[in-house]
Amino acid sequence: MGACGTMQTTSATRDDLRRSARAIIGTSLVGARGLTAGDQDKIDDTVAGLCGARVWTRSECARHDAARGAGQ
Repeated sequence: MGACGTMQTTSATRDDLRRSARAIIGTSLVGARGLTAGDQDKIDDTVAGLCGARVWTRSECARHDAARGAGQ
């Protein structure tokens, strides 16, 4: 957006960044230990947020999907 010259450059505050990260990552992993199917669901919820925000590449998300499918 900055390249078009119509948007003013601004900085995000620490609280803005924290809210954005929580919105993307969520809090599903809190308390998850990877020992139960419920824990795996929490991991999958977190991965879905990261994939949806394009934090990871499509191939990285596909690798998670493939590993999840193999573990079922």
